[in-house]
Amino acid sequence: MISRAAVMLMSASAEKLGLASEDPDTAPERDLDEARRLITALAGLVSASVEYLGAHAGPIRDGLQTLQRAFREASAIPDPPGQGPGEKYTGPVY
Repeated sequence: MISRAAVMLMSASAEKLGLASEDPDTAPERDLDEARRLITALAGLVSASVEYLGAHAGPIRDGLQTLQRAFREASAIPDPPGQGPGEKYTGPVY
């Protein structure tokens, strides 16, 4: 169930970053404020439940970091290291 919830949050985050569109910058569903919230929720879930994820922990963490980097790239003014979405749970992502 935890893995399923993580995948749902990942998918929703990617959609809100516009990654499902050919041009993320003009994607109508792009909403960086909502993406920030979803990524932070995902980071909290992963941090709180990593011991229960077993073999899924690595790929889920990798997906989370990919979303955090995509958010940083999409932001007009990137957050300082350690202050991006979910970074209070995961540590800085560069």
